[in-house]
Amino acid sequence: MSLHATTSQTVGPYLHIGLTWLSIEKLALAGVPGERISIEGRILDGDGEPVNDALVEIWQADSRGIYGGKRFRGFGRSATDGDGRFRFQTIKPGRVPGTDGKMQAPHIGVIVFMRGQLKHLVSRVYFPGEPANANDPVLALVPAKRRGTLIAKKRGKAGALEWNVILQGKDETVFFDS
Repeated sequence: MSLHATTSQTVGPYLHIGLTWLSIEKLALAGVPGERISIEGRILDGDGEPVNDALVEIWQADSRGIYGGKRFRGFGRSATDGDGRFRFQTIKPGRVPGTDGKMQAPHIGVIVFMRGQLKHLVSRVYFPGEPANANDPVLALVPAKRRGTLIAKKRGKAGALEWNVILQGKDETVFFDS
């Protein structure tokens, strides 16, 4: 019998003891076409303190807007460290159609699991400076003043992005019902 990482596995206080080997922080194998990006961030509680025992999962399409494949899995998982940090190396996804058939802006779906939380949190990461953000049907549902919580920020080097998850308070990340 072999064990493989699957989505939505339970996270508890023993995450770092038993589940960190299931981390998948590098999504694209060598030779997969697309713009290489890295996304790093922190999960912070309502007091601005790091959450050191959370698990962040991401789902995304490849650069052509296709989910899954032989060389690009489109699924990743990163456990937060002692400072609440998570990280992924992937490619910028292409546009995909929504349930109504309208094209969505490139985005990455995010699920956050953590101890003490009975239901996972669902969010999205959008890309800074992306023209398609203006017409994204999901982003349009979010009040304009809160959309910034879903858009990553550029960091120093090319392709480096930062996206933080704020669990509550003034700058709380937008979460969606699932």
